[in-house]
Amino acid sequence: MTTPARSALAPLHVLVTLDFPESFLDRVRAVDPRVVLDHHPVAEHEDPAGVVPAHVLARAEVMYTSAVLPGPDTAPSLRWAQLDTSGIDHVRGTSLWHSDCVITTLGGVSPAPLAEWIIMMVLAHAHHLRTTERLAATHTWPSREYRWNSLMPRNLRASTIGIVGYGRIGKEVARICRALGMDVVALRRGGSAPVEAGSPVRTEERFGDSGDVEGVTELPASQLHDLLARSDYVALTVPLTPQTEGMIGASEIAAMKPTAVLVNGSRGGVVDEAALLAALDQGHLDLVASDVFDAEPLPVDHPFWSHERSVVTPHVAGFAPDYLDVVGTLFTDNLRRYLAASPLLNVADRERGY
Repeated sequence: MTTPARSALAPLHVLVTLDFPESFLDRVRAVDPRVVLDHHPVAEHEDPAGVVPAHVLARAEVMYTSAVLPGPDTAPSLRWAQLDTSGIDHVRGTSLWHSDCVITTLGGVSPAPLAEWIIMMVLAHAHHLRTTERLAATHTWPSREYRWNSLMPRNLRASTIGIVGYGRIGKEVARICRALGMDVVALRRGGSAPVEAGSPVRTEERFGDSGDVEGVTELPASQLHDLLARSDYVALTVPLTPQTEGMIGASEIAAMKPTAVLVNGSRGGVVDEAALLAALDQGHLDLVASDVFDAEPLPVDHPFWSHERSVVTPHVAGFAPDYLDVVGTLFTDNLRRYLAASPLLNVADRERGY
């Protein structure tokens, strides 16, 4: 999607609603003398109307946002909104979603941390980390018989991981798993059409996607149950869309090996949590590791917190120490493209849902 032509001399009003440091804001200001930056940080559960002045929102042509999702009635000048998330499920159905405003995301800009979190869960399970932590907490050195029978690691070189969602994160998981000697089966979330001149450029092309990983067996979406049945570990890396919502339900969980491990780094809505808990209670699946949930924060009385077969992390798997630098580069690159009326990077596809 090519950005609309604009007057070469007109100021570009940019509204940033996240609590970014001054160094980030200076990078935005330095893009072009025409940039006029307004910075009004809005907390996650804060009413934007009480923070962002109406006249500032009304004049904003570009916005970097997370919680502020206005429509044409309050932001009539808005032409492009950069989200501070990789997914757009929280935007679906809002006034912003139904507007003509171009939406861009952070999808795939930093795949390594989430991939490493998935591998961490695989290794922790294979080497019985939770059991050894409990033993250490009570200063217990178990017998040789116990160690041999109960702490023998799983042979990853004889294990298969199924990756549901073979985008940049899925490919990063595949690279590491292949280096560990694992068999990798991957389910593509959709076709990969060639990029045509003038079409939106996604981050895969912008940051140089290195292509498919050697030795990975790729399956179409219709063979999800086959992938689940073959896998000792299943990693979920799909975006939450109408097509993927609830894609791991009771029948899919039943198709998995009783000793399998499910690692969810995508979105909570991809998994039927009630069906998953029922399976865990019945002893089906060795472990479920989740960084994402239907309700966040996860309620304090939720069974996932205390279930012996569950590991919970508080939606931190995608955090990256170079986050500000990476997203700053993406946003400032896009600002230059916008001013030049060129195609933006990482444009969200409303039809595909990501």
